[in-house]
Amino acid sequence: MNLIATPKPPGEHVPTAVENPRQGAATTLAGITGMAAKVVVVRAETAPMAGVATPGPHQTYRHPRLSVEERPLGPLASGQIRVEMLFAGICGTDVHLITPQPGSGYVSSSAPCTIPAEGRIIGHEGVGRVLATGDGVHHVRPGNIVTMESIMVCQTCGPCKRGKFNQCLQAKLIGLERDGVFGSVVDLPAMIAHDISALIQDEEDLHALACIEPASVAFVACQNARMLPGGVVAIFGAGPIGALVAMLCRQLFGAAAVHIVEPVAFRRNLARRWADQVYADHLELLASGERFDTLFEASGDLNNVNQLFRRMAANSSVVLLARSGKPFHLAHVDHMITNEISLVGSRGHLAGAFSSILNLYARGKIRPGAVVTRILSGQEQLAAIFRQKETILHDNCKVLVQLNPF
Repeated sequence: MNLIATPKPPGEHVPTAVENPRQGAATTLAGITGMAAKVVVVRAETAPMAGVATPGPHQTYRHPRLSVEERPLGPLASGQIRVEMLFAGICGTDVHLITPQPGSGYVSSSAPCTIPAEGRIIGHEGVGRVLATGDGVHHVRPGNIVTMESIMVCQTCGPCKRGKFNQCLQAKLIGLERDGVFGSVVDLPAMIAHDISALIQDEEDLHALACIEPASVAFVACQNARMLPGGVVAIFGAGPIGALVAMLCRQLFGAAAVHIVEPVAFRRNLARRWADQVYADHLELLASGERFDTLFEASGDLNNVNQLFRRMAANSSVVLLARSGKPFHLAHVDHMITNEISLVGSRGHLAGAFSSILNLYARGKIRPGAVVTRILSGQEQLAAIFRQKETILHDNCKVLVQLNPF
């Protein structure tokens, strides 16, 4: 992948492909084994719901508890890298994992997850500096700045062999099914790391590249929608994923018009820069009289699909992005059949999306850091904002935390 820089447009930050002057500052492996890392951990009671044959996490774990802890760093395993985290991003999945459902106390997140007795280090988006590499690691070296995918794949199952890595049968999610990135120093599989050293000029680049994972999720969603230039797009939800979908629809996929429904005023106002129209609810959207070629449901309220489905044009696509763990009943099947409307789920960011987004960023085509609205400092502030979740959901879009100085 060629990472090259282009001239900076007026008023817009574009990364320059320069050597990172901070490279070479990594510690030797011998010097960091035995150190302790400060990490953010979630624990929960394991209590699978009675009568549910294959309970999901939202039916298995309840009464989640969050803590900041010191954990020792052991020997670095083969195929692993030890990373000093610089910036990490809060995802809605993180918030849902530590949010109990009213009444039952079960976690709200239905994403695949295991929480062992010792707790799970959460977090799956971010950038960091490689401190050391285990045996067999050759594509990154100590001193490199890296960003990380959030899905480990086996590369041997049927979907992987067909290049459908997001559907890997043995997939493991970082920060959910194995320990994640909310720590001062973390050990991660080298296979998920991308060297972005050439893109780093200043902290603004780090903020943007900490958002590559959600930007890649949005990119895959647009691909799954089979978007054609000139289409009219509706998006429910202007959180980080919804806002990034709008950005990509407008700037890369040639949408003629982008309409966003978002009840939270802060997020609605931020999304205006990528939308032709924004609305507080679906009734305002319906009053526009538009027909839509693509609908992205990124809010988690699946009823939004039924509210708009009769407005979907022939050969249009509906893309489901947000997990809720709730059933979905489509009310307008005849309209779907008559108009050959596609309904598709979209998961993950693999099969080349990371490389595409990084190339686009290197050439100044997209600015994923534009969705960042707040930067925290340290694990304690991170834990504190999780305990005030309304601040994340109502007063921000993407929240980052700085875990070490650059």
